[in-house]
Amino acid sequence: MQKISAKDLYDKLQTEELQLIDVREVDEFTAGHVSGAQNLPLSSLPENYGQNLDKQIPYHIICQKGGRSARACEFLAAKGYQVINVEGGVEAFPAKLTI
Repeated sequence: MQKISAKDLYDKLQTEELQLIDVREVDEFTAGHVSGAQNLPLSSLPENYGQNLDKQIPYHIICQKGGRSARACEFLAAKGYQVINVEGGVEAFPAKLTI
């Protein structure tokens, strides 16, 4: 599984447009998330991933600390998606989160 630190993701977002999926629950996402992230909770991922994602696009997957995003990456990679786990999650993200 490919990985990136939250700091390196932040740096890349300054110069690149990336597809970022936040797999935390809706209430967690609403309380604060990385700007531009799409919310697709891990709990509903098996039912909803096919409606929202394109296998031709790489996705950076983030959660609170990195555990749920790692599980989401394993699931999506097995389905043929290009995924990169954001280690440390939003807790390690070095910028203010969007509410």
